[in-house]
Amino acid sequence: MFGKTLLTIGIILVAIVWLRNARRARIQEEQVSAGGGRTSPASSAPRSRLNDYRFAAWLFLALMIGSGAYLYYLRWQDEHAVVTVILHRDGSNEPVTYQVLKNELGNRAFTTIDGVRVTVAASERMEVRGL
Repeated sequence: MFGKTLLTIGIILVAIVWLRNARRARIQEEQVSAGGGRTSPASSAPRSRLNDYRFAAWLFLALMIGSGAYLYYLRWQDEHAVVTVILHRDGSNEPVTYQVLKNELGNRAFTTIDGVRVTVAASERMEVRGL
């Protein structure tokens, strides 16, 4: 997890440096063509740097919102996965099988896809497949 975070920060920093250099080169070309060959990098540097930081802040914000939404979607998708619950009873030879959403599983109880609430007795053994 820490490595992924460092990789993301590194990519953001490389993008900022690359965009800043590209913008600086473009501004200098515009000034050369408009000013007859004379450049004034001192006047454009603070404005360009402010725009670079603003762009980096918006890029970071978009990245954080996007990654947060993606992680929320993955968690939601995992919680709504269908698992199979098999109950083995002491007096019965054949087990009873239920289809359950993963977020509906509890310690000794669950709710099936059909809406039936099942409580597992102490004498029963619950087996969950598909986790």
